[in-house]
Amino acid sequence: MRHYYKLTLTVSVGIIALILQFGFHQQLAAQLIITLWGSVMALSMLVEMVKTLRSGKYGVDLLAITAIVATLAVSEYWAGLVVLIMLTGGDSLEDYAAKRANTELKALLDNSPRTAHRIQNEQLTDIAVEDAVVGDQLVVKPGELVPVDGHLIDGTAMFDESSLTGESKPVEKAVGDDLMSGAVNGDSAVTMIVDKLAADSQYQQLVKLVKESESRPAKFVRLADRYAVPFTLVAYVIAGIAWLISGDPHRFAEVLVVASPCPLILAAPVALVSGMSRTSRNGIVVKTGDMLEKMSTAKSAAFDKTGTITSGQLTVNDIVPQAGFTPDQILHLAASAEQNSSHILARSLVKFANDQPLSPVADLEEVTGNGVTATVDNAVVKVGKLKFRSRNYDGTTRTNGDLRRR
Repeated sequence: MRHYYKLTLTVSVGIIALILQFGFHQQLAAQLIITLWGSVMALSMLVEMVKTLRSGKYGVDLLAITAIVATLAVSEYWAGLVVLIMLTGGDSLEDYAAKRANTELKALLDNSPRTAHRIQNEQLTDIAVEDAVVGDQLVVKPGELVPVDGHLIDGTAMFDESSLTGESKPVEKAVGDDLMSGAVNGDSAVTMIVDKLAADSQYQQLVKLVKESESRPAKFVRLADRYAVPFTLVAYVIAGIAWLISGDPHRFAEVLVVASPCPLILAAPVALVSGMSRTSRNGIVVKTGDMLEKMSTAKSAAFDKTGTITSGQLTVNDIVPQAGFTPDQILHLAASAEQNSSHILARSLVKFANDQPLSPVADLEEVTGNGVTATVDNAVVKVGKLKFRSRNYDGTTRTNGDLRRR
């Protein structure tokens, strides 16, 4: 049974027991239902604990299980229920954290290239990525992932390599440039030559790491577990002495309840879930839960490039007006022209200008890989590359009065 099922049933048993005891004054019935359920859960956890002990691992859960059994034996069933809820609650949170990490990692697998368009006898044929061989000519259409590593032989396009390099800014690729599998083609169809098999390509290496992490899951180790054996033994000795001196078995149960590290049992998975949620919101995928614990002992970190530690959002750094324009005029005209573009630089520009109303555009034309041309406030505005914005429709060069993407 999954841990969150156990938690749900345990809480339900507690609610039923409360209704029986305080609603109908059936204390015996409440005690009976909690005792039966607690005994079943304790037995189940004990079986799991024995398997864990056989593997050579020890944990503080053993002390909590003993406390449950002891409280039920001396009819302190509410105390036993509280310890049981904390124990199942901690296990449920650990399961949730592991499931969340697994979901994020599987997203990488789901996005892996599966098909490729091979040019064969001047015809496009869809093949499995694994069937592409070195030397094949493949067509990568707009919005598609590059299926395997290779180099460009025809066409020019912008590629999003953020899933591979961490850099959010698209990279322009021209004839002769290398293409990495997993990069997203953003502009136009291009033709490439296969340089590596799918199994040896960049993206498949990431997928391989994910599969290896799934086949060797690592369980989160609480700090208290490292001292579980001496702590448990000391708790048993103190509980036994208390029982021996007082002659009351309630003292044995009370010591075990006090010694049960319920806050530690809950603290570790709560911290784990919080940490993984925070990293996920910042675009960081945590492979396994124990990676977060190991980070506490890290002394230094090395990053291959700035893109891996930035927010992943491009923003305007400065506006340099020319030809008598003010910064606000430049921003207004450029953002208005770009407001309907899906380009990542266009989205960043429009977001930067979100405090001011944008003007409607007319005669909008987007030139793939270069920029956009539009009429804004009765003026022709060109936003894009330097060579694009400095060229008139008749092919002559302009030197002033234009705008360009920065």
